Amino acid sequence: MAHRSRTERIASVAALDDVTTRSVFDFVTTTAGPVTRDAVAEALGVSRRIAAGHLDKLAEQGLLTVEFRRLHDRTGPGAGRPAKLYRRSTDEVAVSVPDRRYDLAANLLASAVTEAIDTGADVGEIVHRTAYDAGLAITTASPDLPAALIDTGYEPREAGPDIVLTNCPFHRLARQYTDLVCGLNLHLLRGMVEGAQAAYRPVLDPGPGRCCVRLPAG
Repeated sequence: MAHRSRTERIASVAALDDVTTRSVFDFVTTTAGPVTRDAVAEALGVSRRIAAGHLDKLAEQGLLTVEFRRLHDRTGPGAGRPAKLYRRSTDEVAVSVPDRRYDLAANLLASAVTEAIDTGADVGEIVHRTAYDAGLAITTASPDLPAALIDTGYEPREAGPDIVLTNCPFHRLARQYTDLVCGLNLHLLRGMVEGAQAAYRPVLDPGPGRCCVRLPAG
């Protein structure tokens, strides 16, 4: 599944704040196999209409997946319409405050290590190239650099003609593996700037309360 925006992820988690919606979700996740609206309604003691509303709400938020199939072997005229079935989605939804993107760091580092094992090339160089390529892909697909920075968790703020990144999406990793993660950050942001064709020149400039990379106008 493609990365979901922070707004979408918050909406998905917020859907579970409703007691009935959460009960429906819990029932689906603890039941072996997909479930029908009727099964949910019977288990929770609500009407089929109410069960359907909560199930569809969870599906719209990406927390459940939907499939259609007949629950019997009859085919042809008179076999009836396929039933709508729900099961828990295998996609993860995570929200943190401040916004963190440890999933992105894990994917980049795992990809780089795998390539280094396969080729014997220097893993540090591969991390930098992999991060740059990922950043390039982000803003090539959506060239609005400020929006991409927000969605990636950097919390950009204008400082005159420059951009200061007030949040590090890989904060805990950066504290423990500073050189590795700051290098990843730098090349990821270089790729994002290049993909957006923006007039900035990412540089390492660590300081308290902000990302280790700054974007001076250049």
